[in-house]
Amino acid sequence: MAGIGVKLNNIYGKNTLTTDVIGMGYSTVMTIAPMLTVIGALCIMEYFLDFSSVGYVTRELFSCTVLYIFIFALLTASPFNSVLSKYMSDVIYEETYADIMACYYVGLFLNILLSSLVGIPFCIHEYLVGKVDIIYVFTGYCGFIALVFVFYSMLYLSICKDYKKISFFFIIGMTVTVLLSFWFVRGLHKSITYSMLLALTIGFWLIAALEFSVVRSYFRENSGNYRAVFGYFKEYWPLVATNFLYTLGLYIHNFVFWTTDLRMIVVRSFVCVQPYDMATCLAMFTNISASVIFISRVEMHFHERYKAYSEAVIGGRGCDIEITKKRMFRMLAEELMSLARVQFIITLVIFLFCMIFLPRLGFGGMTMRIYPCLTAGYFILFLMYAEIIFLYYFNDLKGSVMTGLSFCLSTMIGSIISTHFSEIWYGIGLVVGCFVGWNVAYARIRNMEKNLDIHIFCNGHLLKRTKGTCPSPKVFDRYQGDTEERMKES
Repeated sequence: MAGIGVKLNNIYGKNTLTTDVIGMGYSTVMTIAPMLTVIGALCIMEYFLDFSSVGYVTRELFSCTVLYIFIFALLTASPFNSVLSKYMSDVIYEETYADIMACYYVGLFLNILLSSLVGIPFCIHEYLVGKVDIIYVFTGYCGFIALVFVFYSMLYLSICKDYKKISFFFIIGMTVTVLLSFWFVRGLHKSITYSMLLALTIGFWLIAALEFSVVRSYFRENSGNYRAVFGYFKEYWPLVATNFLYTLGLYIHNFVFWTTDLRMIVVRSFVCVQPYDMATCLAMFTNISASVIFISRVEMHFHERYKAYSEAVIGGRGCDIEITKKRMFRMLAEELMSLARVQFIITLVIFLFCMIFLPRLGFGGMTMRIYPCLTAGYFILFLMYAEIIFLYYFNDLKGSVMTGLSFCLSTMIGSIISTHFSEIWYGIGLVVGCFVGWNVAYARIRNMEKNLDIHIFCNGHLLKRTKGTCPSPKVFDRYQGDTEERMKES
C-alpha cells in the first residue's frame, strides 16, 4: 500500500479544498474504479440493448450467471492472495526478482485448479440438468476463468504499485465489451443475453492478457524455485485461512438465505434471493468508501509510525523503542476512531439518499426493508477489516484467524436464526457476526499492545531448529588420572 501514500501526501500536503477533493477522487479511482467500470458497462449494455425486452427466465439466467462468476471467482482466489502477497514482499525485499515469476506460475496453477474443481461440475450440472445450451454454458465458464485470471494478476500489479494501469486496463476491457455487445446484437443479430455474456467474457480475457503482459515485462527471468512458494503456503497457512474466512463471511449470509423459501431457482442450477441480494449490493456500496478512507489514512499516517518503531527496534535505545511504540498505538487508535466517525457520516448521508430516491427508481418493497440492517452490518464489517490489516502489521496470524473464524461462524449462525424474524431483521446475522469479529480483533490488538515487547524480542531462537537425533547432553568427561599423566597428555 505504500505506493498510494506517497502520491496522497503530495496531494494533501497543499491543504486546500481543491486538493482534498482531488485526493479523495484519486483514492477512489485507485481502489474501486475497476468495480465501478464493470457495473457501468453492464448498465450501458442493459439500457441500450433493451435488456428489459428479453424474457424473464432468460434475463434471470444471465443475471445469475454474472453473479456466480463474480462471487466464486473471489472465493476461489481468496485462499492464495495473502500468502502470495507475503512471498512477493519478501522476494522484493531480498531483491531476488527472478523468484517472482516462479511464484506467479505456482499461484496461477493452484488458483485455476481450484476454480476448475468448482466450476466444471457446476457447468456439467447446468448443461445436463438445467438443459442450458452448451455454448452458453461454455461461454460462462470461460468468463469465470478469465475473471479468476484477472483477479489473480491484479495482485501482482497492486504490489508493484501499478494501480493506474489496473484501472486503465479495466476501462479498455469494458469499452471493448460494450462495443462488441452492440456489434453482436446489431451486426451479427445474436441474442441479447448471449451477446452480453460473450462480450463480457472477451473483455475479461483482454484485461487478463494486458495484466499478464505487464507482469512479464517487469519480471523477465524465472528462477524455477517453485518449491519455496509451496513452503510459504505451509508456513503461512493462517493467511490462507484468514483471507478465505473473511471472503466467505462476506457472502455466507446470502448463502443461508438461498436455502430458505425465499429462494428462486433458475434452470434448476442457479439459486438466488433477489431482494436480499440486491439489498446486500446496496449496503456494500453504501459503505465502500471505508476502504478508500482506510487506505488513504493508513498510507499517510500509520505506516510512518510503524516504520519509526521498526527502525527503533533495529538500532534504537530502549527509551526510543518505548516512545515510538506508544506513538504507534496512539496513532492506531486515532485511525480507527477517525475511520468510524468519517464513515458514519458518509454512510448516514448515502443511506438517507437511498431511502428517499431509490423507491422512485423502482427499488422498494422487501429490498428496502432489508437494506437498513445490512447497511449497519457492512459499516461494522469494514471497520473489522481495518483491524485485520493492523493484525497483519504485527504478524499476529493467530489473532487474524480467530477474527475471520469468529466472524464467519457468527454470521452464519446469526443468519440462520434471523431467517425466522421479520424482513426488517433479516440482516441482523451479518451485524452480529461483524460485531463479534470486531471485538475479537480489538481484543487481540489490545493484547498485542500490552505484550508487544515479548512478541518482538522473545520469539527468536539462539540455535537453528532442525529435525534429527537429539545430541548428547554430556558436555565433558571428568578425568580420573593423576597430575603427571595430565601434564604429559597436555
